[in-house]
Amino acid sequence: MLMTDLPVLTLNEFFAALTHPSALVEAATLLACLGVAWLAVRLLRGPTAEAGSVWFGRNIIDGVLFPVLALALAYAARTLLHRFGVPLAVFKIVIPVLLSLAVIRLSVRVLRAAFPDSRLVRVAERTISWLAWATMVSWTTGVLPQILDELDQIQWKMGNSHVSVRTLLEGALSAGFVLMLSLWVSSAIEARLLKGASGGQLSLRKAAANAVRALLTFVGLLLALSAVGIDLTALSVLGGAIGVGVGLGLQKLAANYVSGFVILAERSLRIGDTVRVDNFEGRITDIATRYTVIRALNGREAIVPNEMLITQRVENSSLADPRVLVSTLVQVGYDTDVDSLMPQICDEVAKVARVLPDPGPSVQLSNFAADGLELTINFWIIDPENGLGSVRSEVNLAVWRLLKRLKVEIPFPQRVLRVEGPALPSPADQLKSASSSTL
Repeated sequence: MLMTDLPVLTLNEFFAALTHPSALVEAATLLACLGVAWLAVRLLRGPTAEAGSVWFGRNIIDGVLFPVLALALAYAARTLLHRFGVPLAVFKIVIPVLLSLAVIRLSVRVLRAAFPDSRLVRVAERTISWLAWATMVSWTTGVLPQILDELDQIQWKMGNSHVSVRTLLEGALSAGFVLMLSLWVSSAIEARLLKGASGGQLSLRKAAANAVRALLTFVGLLLALSAVGIDLTALSVLGGAIGVGVGLGLQKLAANYVSGFVILAERSLRIGDTVRVDNFEGRITDIATRYTVIRALNGREAIVPNEMLITQRVENSSLADPRVLVSTLVQVGYDTDVDSLMPQICDEVAKVARVLPDPGPSVQLSNFAADGLELTINFWIIDPENGLGSVRSEVNLAVWRLLKRLKVEIPFPQRVLRVEGPALPSPADQLKSASSSTL
């Protein structure tokens, strides 16, 4: 360990060492170590670093590489100074500080790379930072070694071995470190797999990335359990219990995970496809192992469980052909020459920017309506993710301008009004009543 071999000094001894002339030597050596680490990271990083890099971060000093190099150089310098009999005071603080900084940078960068959209990452960052700095301060002041000695006295027998609270704490830290490394490796592999991929290739690489992350997390979990001191041969009984739990309480969760891998393997749904499921239509933006994110044209997003995409009917507008047929209606009067009007409508609709020329627009006489002849205008587009309402509006405006230019009547609704009341007398009855009144 980097801190356990450091002598724990009392406060008087510590302040006496700080006022010793050798403290200036330590400070100069520390500045040299930090300068060499900064220069090495600068040369390795180059003018620009990859966004979200765990090693380099956004700047030179906020990645993992700088505190690790500085820690290694400071530890080597401390060893040399100790061999020459120089009393250590500065390095007694520097080594724990650099170690805490390296742990914080590693955890923060790995968590951000593995879970970029999670809100719990910031909470985990603060928790790890507080724990790391508290450990550093307690070790520097000599409190932590005493606490560890007391915790080592609390023991009990687990199977054939004796376990103490200190052993569990050290095993938990080792387990966290192993899981952090597995997340780091899986996120790096996922970034490499998804780089430059699109469409069906993106979905296939996403499936491979999810499988790699699950495998590495499982291996990391086994190593973490071994580090804590749990006998892995007991996992056979635990596996049976987990199987019963999956069959009962975790059935839906397991079904969603399995459905996610089936979707990614079969490539029936791909990132970028326009689908309609459960009366919600939108574009697939992400396919995770448990759910799929569908973004509607109005900006709303739906998180759909993968099991629903397997067991229910899903309309995929982009599976075999990305082209989508769009229709609109218009009515003209019965005295209109539709034989000459229909080709002109096709030519006018073809001028709209988003309308495909092949297959071109078509017009059909679809119905003899009560007020006029009903014409159905069909046209194809290839970008339904940009919305259907805008292109339909442009087509309607183009048709309306054409009809206005040709002075073609768009008939208004016609209604027959019948007024019911008492019957009026006929003209003959009116003459008879007039003659009788004269006499």
